[in-house]
Amino acid sequence: MSEEAKKHNYSADSIQALEGMEHVRMRPSMYIGDVGIRGLHHLVYEVVDNSIDEAMAGHCDTINVIINENNSISVKDNGRGIPVGMHKKEGVSALEVVMTKIGAGGKFDKDSYKVSGGLHGVGVSVVNALSDHLRATVYSGDGKIWEQEYERGKAMYPAKPIGDTTEKGTMVTFTPDKTIFAQSTEYNYETLATRMRELSFLNKGLTITLQDKRVTDEEGNNPTETFYSDEGLPEFIKYLDATREQLIGNVISIEGEKNGVPVEVAMVYNTSYNENLHSYVNNINTHEGGTHLSGFRRGLTATLKKYADESGMLKNLKFEIAGDDFREGLTAIVSVKVAEPQFEGQTKTKLGNREVTSAVSQAVSEMLQDYLEENPNDAKTIVQKVILAATARHAARKAREMVQRKTVMSIGGLPGKLSDCSETDPDKCEIFLVEGDSAGGTAKQGRDRAFQAILPLRGKILNVEKAMQHKVFENEEIKNMFTALGVSIGTEEDPRALNLSKLRYNKIVIMCDADVDGSHIATLILTFFFRYMKELVENGHIFIATPPLYLVKKGQKREYAWNDDQRDMIALNMGGSVSIQRYKGLGEMNAEQLWDTTMNPEFRTLRQVVIDNQTEADRVFSMLMGDEVPPRRDFIEKNAKYANIDA
Repeated sequence: MSEEAKKHNYSADSIQALEGMEHVRMRPSMYIGDVGIRGLHHLVYEVVDNSIDEAMAGHCDTINVIINENNSISVKDNGRGIPVGMHKKEGVSALEVVMTKIGAGGKFDKDSYKVSGGLHGVGVSVVNALSDHLRATVYSGDGKIWEQEYERGKAMYPAKPIGDTTEKGTMVTFTPDKTIFAQSTEYNYETLATRMRELSFLNKGLTITLQDKRVTDEEGNNPTETFYSDEGLPEFIKYLDATREQLIGNVISIEGEKNGVPVEVAMVYNTSYNENLHSYVNNINTHEGGTHLSGFRRGLTATLKKYADESGMLKNLKFEIAGDDFREGLTAIVSVKVAEPQFEGQTKTKLGNREVTSAVSQAVSEMLQDYLEENPNDAKTIVQKVILAATARHAARKAREMVQRKTVMSIGGLPGKLSDCSETDPDKCEIFLVEGDSAGGTAKQGRDRAFQAILPLRGKILNVEKAMQHKVFENEEIKNMFTALGVSIGTEEDPRALNLSKLRYNKIVIMCDADVDGSHIATLILTFFFRYMKELVENGHIFIATPPLYLVKKGQKREYAWNDDQRDMIALNMGGSVSIQRYKGLGEMNAEQLWDTTMNPEFRTLRQVVIDNQTEADRVFSMLMGDEVPPRRDFIEKNAKYANIDA
């Protein structure tokens, strides 16, 4: 068979079984990260990845994702359909090999897929292993519909024809196993919508629909969204930066192939002080970056520096411009397609392929050179922004050094308001960042001094989304947080590099009042952590305390409620006339009550802060805390029904 014929002959023999999947059910976190909400949604992404791979290979332009009434998921595409012919080596259909052998698939055969995202030992077979029930339906090129069902990864019967069809494609319907996903098997529509929207931007021309059959409106319709992008990354940039004030009117973009590597880049400058770079490899969000991001930074810095030098705009600057200065106020997306990606770690978050660096660097250099020459006014505006960033960085250096100096000092250098714990092992220590001196005083009385530290924060901390870096480091409450946590920030090469080696508490708990002001303060603190201490969030150190909303009393009986339903149920169980107290502030509870409900590890509920999607988190923080009011108003109107606000 010729090489050209091989490329288009996607058959049973294209499927290679690499290894068994016996211990997927025993060690699921090794394959999908965790068995919580994130892992549950990862199952959907793995099935959709198979369809996306068909789209990238040019065989599919529509993917339908359905959340069924029972929280099972159906994913249907109009690709070629998984081969159903007999697999010579395994002695069963290729469909059964794909569904029951970990690492089996056409992606290992270079003639079937040029690039693929759903690799790295995780795939639809893992989804099958972690599902109560899975049904695979193939609309085959031979005019027949084939079907096979599985229970917890094992085939219930051989693949069989069940009808005729003129369609092509594959549909997979699976029900997550409740014994594996004990926390919850309920899918979040917004989480799935965010990922489907992202995939549509990354694969322009692909239509993805998401339907939720669990909800029906008055006319009997289910919520349904269609995600489609004509432009791809430039459209993605506009979506991400819609909440920021633009510095230049255009999105700078390029799409092409360099050194055999398909490269797409889109970028724009805004008036913010943050750098927002998002990178993808074969549709996978590589939030730790890698060689493609290094190439982007190299190309951007070299090209802009050369232009700035030649323009003469730097002649009055008394200090060197650093790479970081070129990226302040920059939102950029770098997407590459790599035939054999080398990822660092099972989680596929950092690309290691060295050849990608020069490919992206060249692409960015050419794109920027052309744009700067053709748009001299924008070029001048960008260089002025860079000079301002360099000047601010120079001013921030001294402020940062003061934070550094205080952070590394002995125990005597800790903030005066900090009530520390006696334990010194960070794994056993936790710190509560408490809104207000009054609540801080109550928390100090109610805590367990052995392992719980209290740091009261006065009022609303600085909104770092709208503040220059030196203002952040000069803010008293923020300096206190740096010093108390033992975290240092910044090197000459990277002013935002975080050093966690001397982190004093492995659990950092934000504890605010259960009212509008408390929510605002919690959001300000989270914005600070996301922009300046993201590693603390990514490493699972940040939590939010959940004080009760109500105290229900009848005689000597007292019970706490954390929501309206609990309150009503407790009142019903108590019977008769009850007294209900609504807690608006932590200070309304005495020390014993605060300990019992919010601080005692045996009974409290802490919500861990995680980042499900970096790009969406970036967009939401800029929308909530940035300068643009209309997007924030739209968000409030859309989500007001979820707020718990007292008149």
